[in-house]
Amino acid sequence: QVQVVESGGGLVQAGGSLRLSCTASGMISSINNMGWYRQAPGKQRDLVALVTSGGTTRYGDSLKGRFTITRDSARNTVYLQMISLRSEDTAVYYCNAEVAFVGGGNYYSYWGQGTLVTVSS
Repeated sequence: QVQVVESGGGLVQAGGSLRLSCTASGMISSINNMGWYRQAPGKQRDLVALVTSGGTTRYGDSLKGRFTITRDSARNTVYLQMISLRSEDTAVYYCNAEVAFVGGGNYYSYWGQGTLVTVSS
């Protein structure tokens, strides 16, 4: 069993900053990609940013520069630093981890329950 738990969401004014954290726990052998996705009301879930096990990062359209993803592999944790927030950044932010179990070889995708970020204008 794997748990993916996010924290750090909340209400922030436009132009402000917020830092999200996500930790995966359980019988984990290794984690491939870890990343953040977001879903605004009535819209699809989109990539915000992800980081591979090798440290390569990838960002959603137009987010690089305002959003920065970092990873602490020893703690199975990923962070998302968000600056210059805009009202259109309002969404539920979900963490995803691709996990291999102890004794296994395949990677499985796990999602957190989501954390709400609300940016007031």
